[in-house]
Amino acid sequence: MSLHKLTAGSGYDYLTRQVAAMDATDKGHTGLASYYTEKGETPGVWVGSGMEGLEGLDAGDIVTADHMQSLFGSGHHPLATQRTKDLNLRIGRDGVDRPTDADYKTARQLGTPYKVYENDISPFRIEVAKRIAALNEAAGLPGDWPVPAADRAKVRTEVGTEFFRAEHGREPADARELAAAIAKHSRPKTNAVAGYDLTFSPVKSVSVLWAISDTKTAAVIERAHRAAIKDALGFIESKALFTRRGTNGVRQVDVRGLVATAFTHRDSRAGDPDLHTHVAVANKVQTLDGKWLAIDGRPLHKAVVSASETYNTALERHLVDVLGVRFEERPNEDARKRPVREIVGVDPELNRRFSKRRASVEDRRKVLAAAFQATHGRPPTPVETIQLSQQATLETREAKHEPRSLAEQRETWSREAIEVLGTPQRVEQMVEFYRALGFTVSEVGQEISVHFGDQKINFHVPARWQNERFTLRAAEAIPPCGDFCWVWEGTQEALRAVVQAAGAEIEAEGERRGGRDGGSAIGQSVYIRDPDGNLLEFISYP
Repeated sequence: MSLHKLTAGSGYDYLTRQVAAMDATDKGHTGLASYYTEKGETPGVWVGSGMEGLEGLDAGDIVTADHMQSLFGSGHHPLATQRTKDLNLRIGRDGVDRPTDADYKTARQLGTPYKVYENDISPFRIEVAKRIAALNEAAGLPGDWPVPAADRAKVRTEVGTEFFRAEHGREPADARELAAAIAKHSRPKTNAVAGYDLTFSPVKSVSVLWAISDTKTAAVIERAHRAAIKDALGFIESKALFTRRGTNGVRQVDVRGLVATAFTHRDSRAGDPDLHTHVAVANKVQTLDGKWLAIDGRPLHKAVVSASETYNTALERHLVDVLGVRFEERPNEDARKRPVREIVGVDPELNRRFSKRRASVEDRRKVLAAAFQATHGRPPTPVETIQLSQQATLETREAKHEPRSLAEQRETWSREAIEVLGTPQRVEQMVEFYRALGFTVSEVGQEISVHFGDQKINFHVPARWQNERFTLRAAEAIPPCGDFCWVWEGTQEALRAVVQAAGAEIEAEGERRGGRDGGSAIGQSVYIRDPDGNLLEFISYP
């Protein structure tokens, strides 16, 4: 889980821009069929225990753009617009006079509205704009003509140096001091904090499994994701949600709970499967005596790591309970970070394939940052870092595609998975692994097997089965799967009866050295094929 501030005004609108257009946003989905066929993301919904104190809305109700504008844009009641209309409709009815200003204020109010600075531009930014305009005019271009990032950075460096000199009476001591000064003078007046964006993202293997599994399993994974979010929000409400009252906020006060909206998105900007939910927490909480005040942000920020771990642990527990999957630690691609717990059986190559957007943007950002340092003799400021990230995003962006339904996305993701894994059968096999319990993966050279106690499934990688000196037992196996091998503890007569009951035929049989006693034990093997054509071996030891 990550946390970012949402500023009053328009700081929230990236959420609503990615929600399905008006019909879907207002109506929501009417059933499973529409969920899998409608374009765009699913509508946001209201969440949080604090919804009990918000008259006119309940947890689970659909979020509209007007709700977001009223609550997060200006700090008013989410239904402020509708409430104002309702007051106007009463005029003239049953002798009702025109509502007073106090009536309108009461209808809209939810505590103190947010302070919003619409047109505040710092003197530094004004001076930079003037000099860029002068450069353009000298070149015979309109003053507002876009300039290359390198030219803009040069102007910002010059103006930043002048501002530092005027403020301190000396030259900047080093590049970092200059960069800090530029960042300081670039900032406009800060709009009020309208809320906090809590983004809940599962580990990549969960998104991958959700993307390529059948729709029933995918729905189960989504429910587990939502349940884990609910657990994390419950933790925040019980341990980290307060407001303050008294002079200078000296007294910490308990509140009823969160007022928030949850937007679940399905993919990344590259179109990779990326199941994640933005929970926009309003900076409005109700005290136990009914007052609407701002959240005490300090304990909330301190609780980020704990809330994130609550989500991760809860999601793992829910998935283990409902699907029987297992998690194990895998090394983090960033050596500085701790290992990541991923679902056993999800091929790491799939995780990498479905993270291509993040990898390409980060690689390009590093190149741009190094070039900036070499050119300007200083590191980029936070604002310039964002600009470089945006540049990296633009330079690595693929052609824009039309919004896709979930069904269309799933079809694309399935094709990509097949490209990575080799065959559709392997995708299906992998998904089935997730439903199994108690297996471990063994990799010794090119020999890969999945073990179920004394039983195992053997997989022969292409480099092995394409070798002329390597011979698959019995009839030719379907690459890259060699055979499934089980140890049969019963009699040969009982095995033949099971094979006959399954409608299979014995393809080959005979003695061979098996896996016991370091591979020296001699067992009796029977080979059959399953309906998909995979070779199955049952070996019995004396």
